[in-house]
Amino acid sequence: MDQLIYTSLSAMKTLMAKQVMTANNLANVNTTGFRGDMTNSEAVYLGSGDGSVSARAQAANGKDSPDMGAGAAVATGRSLDVSLDGDALLAVQATDGTEAYTRRGDLQVADSGLLTTGDGLPVMGEGGPITLPPADSVKIDKTGVIWLVPLGGDPNAPVQADHIKLVSAKGSSIAKGEDGLFHVADNGALPSDPTARLTTGSLEGSNVNVTKTLTDMIDASRAWETQVKMLSGAKEMDTSTAELMNVQD
Repeated sequence: MDQLIYTSLSAMKTLMAKQVMTANNLANVNTTGFRGDMTNSEAVYLGSGDGSVSARAQAANGKDSPDMGAGAAVATGRSLDVSLDGDALLAVQATDGTEAYTRRGDLQVADSGLLTTGDGLPVMGEGGPITLPPADSVKIDKTGVIWLVPLGGDPNAPVQADHIKLVSAKGSSIAKGEDGLFHVADNGALPSDPTARLTTGSLEGSNVNVTKTLTDMIDASRAWETQVKMLSGAKEMDTSTAELMNVQD
């Protein structure tokens, strides 16, 4: 009976991980530029001492991966709102000081002049985090160049302040961290992509499909209940076997 118990427990562990991931996706359904996670599981067949493979398999978590499908873009008309075209990513400074990447484009200018994303992460430029001087207006063109009109300056003669670092992950190995940002292995950094483009005055929403996510959550809950019933059945069979052996004695 112990074999059935361990098989059910491995399945329950996988289902718990799936529920955590699904709940996180659902919690970020309204987060700008959020990329949902996809979990993978596989059957691992157990070997025996003689080198043969058992017919019994346990569930094992595979490597989770982000869903890189695009979210819906919504026009806002705000000059500091940007949505990334194609597979472009925006370079930001993560909380640990390393360079990371995001699709979040609700940019803000802090009182210090630091350009940040909506969750407060500094946006990277050609020479590091971008800091803007006081200005009458700030605009971003489709290549990521920031143009501003200095205080009291000529509105028809904007000056270039910096250039947002835009990158492409195509051909590179990146992974989504627990902070929701994309990272290169070993704290590496991607080079700027001169072909990357963005659209100003719009924001890309989360790519989480609410209906599918809720369905996945219900399916995982029902699968969990099935495993609990299997454990209860295993306990009942074990009890019945012990009682039968006592009768024979």
